[in-house]
Amino acid sequence: MVRSGGLLTSIRDPVALKSIAVTLSINDFVAGVSATLNYENEEKSPLEAFFVFPMDEDSAVYSFEAFVDGKKIVAELQDKYQAHKRYEEALSGGYQAYLLEEDKCSRDVFCCNVGNLQPGSKVSLTLRYVQELPLEDDGALRYVLPAILNPRYHLSDGREDSNLDMKTPIVPLEELPYTLSMVATISSQLGISTIQSNCPLNPIEYTGDNKTSAQVSLAEGHKFDRDVELLIFYRKVHSPSVAVEMGMSGRPSDSLMGAPSAMVSFYPDIPEVETTTKCGEFVFLMDRSRSMNSPMSSKDKSQLRIDAAKETLILLLKSLPMGCYFNIYGFGATHEEFFPDSVMYNQETMQIAVKKVKRLLADLGGTELLTPLRKIFRKPPIPGHPLQVFVFTDGEVVETFSVIREVMFQSKKHRCFSFGIGEGASTSLIKNLARVSGGTAEFITGNDRMQSKALRSLRRSLQSVVEDVSLSWNLPPKMFAPMLSPEQTSIFRGQRLIIYSLLIGKIPKEEATGEVCLSYKLHGKSYEEKVTFSLQPKPDDNLTIHRLAAKSMIQSKDFGFKETSLMYKRDVLDISLESGVMSSFTAFVAINKELNEPIQGPLVHRDIPRPILLGAGPNRPSDGGYPKTLFCASAPVTLPPWLKGSGKCVATILMPNGTPQQRQNSQKKKCVVHTDTRPELPHLAKYDSYPQGSKEHSIAQLIYLQNADGSWDMNEDLAKILSTSLEDITAACPTEVLEPSAWATMLAVIWLHANGKELKDEWELLERKAVVWLHNNSVRGFNKLIRTANKLLKTSLSPSIFKL
Repeated sequence: MVRSGGLLTSIRDPVALKSIAVTLSINDFVAGVSATLNYENEEKSPLEAFFVFPMDEDSAVYSFEAFVDGKKIVAELQDKYQAHKRYEEALSGGYQAYLLEEDKCSRDVFCCNVGNLQPGSKVSLTLRYVQELPLEDDGALRYVLPAILNPRYHLSDGREDSNLDMKTPIVPLEELPYTLSMVATISSQLGISTIQSNCPLNPIEYTGDNKTSAQVSLAEGHKFDRDVELLIFYRKVHSPSVAVEMGMSGRPSDSLMGAPSAMVSFYPDIPEVETTTKCGEFVFLMDRSRSMNSPMSSKDKSQLRIDAAKETLILLLKSLPMGCYFNIYGFGATHEEFFPDSVMYNQETMQIAVKKVKRLLADLGGTELLTPLRKIFRKPPIPGHPLQVFVFTDGEVVETFSVIREVMFQSKKHRCFSFGIGEGASTSLIKNLARVSGGTAEFITGNDRMQSKALRSLRRSLQSVVEDVSLSWNLPPKMFAPMLSPEQTSIFRGQRLIIYSLLIGKIPKEEATGEVCLSYKLHGKSYEEKVTFSLQPKPDDNLTIHRLAAKSMIQSKDFGFKETSLMYKRDVLDISLESGVMSSFTAFVAINKELNEPIQGPLVHRDIPRPILLGAGPNRPSDGGYPKTLFCASAPVTLPPWLKGSGKCVATILMPNGTPQQRQNSQKKKCVVHTDTRPELPHLAKYDSYPQGSKEHSIAQLIYLQNADGSWDMNEDLAKILSTSLEDITAACPTEVLEPSAWATMLAVIWLHANGKELKDEWELLERKAVVWLHNNSVRGFNKLIRTANKLLKTSLSPSIFKL
């Protein structure tokens, strides 16, 4: 269930939070962020204001400050228990107090408490964090400022005291009483090629020679209808590099924060090697919670998440290698599996699965992932077929840390490839599922096509195993480099590696260099890449590299407030307090000791609202056209899609001390939710959501027609896609050389190359299956055959497309 707290209608009280201002500084592959929350109490009573907001899982929060009447109050990072105790004691003593902490159930959600905000008082709270930026396949560095906080689900008997219980009110977007502004400065000697965003920007100002620096800002009037995403393209993004940073003065020269630290960036050129056997057990877990009925983006006519997921799943099924094993699970409040056990992939099982995928609906309620995962892991392994798990979810899942911990415990027997669908997906869940199992994580937002990112992960799962990954250093005498990052167990072709190390020992005063080498083996052959770097560390007031290194260490040990072992908890606490980087066990607390006015009665409690994000066009409800109205007490309230389908209503009362309590059922107020009408299943020709006649639509239709072994049958459906007739295809077929299915397969491959170049990532694997099938069926003489095919299809392709 999702715990819906707070009022679901427009709020009437003034809201203490007035604006959020973000200053972003991106230098090469690292972002430094300063976010300021501006508060003002317009009421006649002292307030305690409470604000819940998202942040990326990889953010290393290291500073929290309050500005009150021109005075700066710097918060201290303390053990979370002590921080809460100090906060409560400060409030009871009449002081102003401020508390910043991670949520107990997810590392990518933070909460900010402002205590004893006096009438007429203004305060600015600034938090700072650093973050390494992920590299997309197209070479773009991706920065996301999360603006959307989706509800997170808990088990129905959940006992966790979490801020994700959604105590904050929810209001329509146009009634949100605070604004967001963002200014970004980007600099790199690699040279800036271009900057793109999913949100309107003011004109880009290039400030450096040869476009080595630039400044951009969010256009005025931005609404909280999407996460803010920047894509930065450098001209030489794939070059390996090493950055060395000076440690803190006054700290021991061999300590985490006192020694110089190095950030090593490699983009290994792993050769593409065709494996002789294609094997594996592929298990796909598809989110079928009601939130999957939401659109992929806030744009009109945006594809529904469940529809994009179904098309992607069919594409993955068509792209699997013959002889592997597979199964599909749908999960929500319950789960359903296609087969009792994974089945061998062949024409029959593929057809059964495709038919079931077409009938899938987002109708399973909440999002409990742990139970189906445990069921999968309990099944006996299939000899010779390593388990590969693919998880698709919009990130609103139950017990994030429990799921991550389970995947980590089973990491010896599987790899997990995770996909966050739509804005607001939990970065804590998606990134950690991949991180702890040696897989990869992808986020699909805005105009991203889920198909290409899913196929990229499938290609990686089929890659040959890279072995004996190691990092070695060549440094001056009496220097060594202990590695801080977790050991790298797997690397994929097209993936960047970031590694953190300390540099211990005496650095030569004169200009000196070091060398670091990445080594690995592939099919018994050894490969290595080296990079030479200057040993002279550069100062950085923010200690960016040190804090990112500390965050990397914390992530490898911190599995949440409840799930982390006692041994790891002590390590996490020590690293967090030494580095100043927040963890699950620490919190920032600041107290204004100059204000000591006795509080008359309890503080008025104000929860900062969040927006309702229906995200659909004016004529299409995001739940697929089936409105649901919740009747509770006297006023009907239309629910956002991700709160629908519970059948339960929980009202929230604010007690005199400001703590929410659930209204007891003794009031006997009946709550009714109208249920879905199950729609008729669409015909194949109308199934996918792309316009008739578009290339996406035609490619989707061609994919549906492909057989499991990679071939196509000669029939009217294929002829229609090829824009010809079955009679013309049959007449042109060199029958003395080709069987009808071989001729049909040749034509399908040629059509894909001629008409789908921009979508090649999506059909490349199934096209390879087709070419292999042609060779296995002794098709020869491609030079002669392709002339006939080119004439029929009015194309001009080379026979080289049929080379293995």
